[in-house]
Amino acid sequence: MVDPVRHRELDAYLTRAEAARTEAEAATLDNVRERCLRSEAAWREMAARVTETEKMRATSIAAKQANESSVLAT
Repeated sequence: MVDPVRHRELDAYLTRAEAARTEAEAATLDNVRERCLRSEAAWREMAARVTETEKMRATSIAAKQANESSVLAT
């Protein structure tokens, strides 16, 4: 089950990462380009964390449901 709030966060993080990449490509100054690339990396890391959290949450929920099923079966 995907939490719609988390999904919106993921979309927002990926959108910001793409915007940072676009800014980096358009930058004429090295320091601005580097700042934008660092920003892109940070946004992508946050998106990866949301994705990993969702995977862990799904695994946890599945384990709890399996445990409940086995308890009810006995």
